[in-house]
Amino acid sequence: MAWSLAREDDTVTEWERSDGYATVRVRERADGGFVARLDVMEQAVDESTYERERFDDRAAALDRAAAWREAYDLECE
Repeated sequence: MAWSLAREDDTVTEWERSDGYATVRVRERADGGFVARLDVMEQAVDESTYERERFDDRAAALDRAAAWREAYDLECE
């Protein structure tokens, strides 16, 4: 299943999986750091999970977000 950009502003960039049951978000923290977050909901066909990691720079957080999108991409049937 494809991921699409659901939100992008000065603080948050978020992608949503086409089934609507998973999101990946990168958010800037008040201290200037960044957080990458994966949320796969219980209704998803794959295993429900929630992960959150902190990074010092946006590039590292975006790299983690890309890795999660690749890892949690579902094959279309």
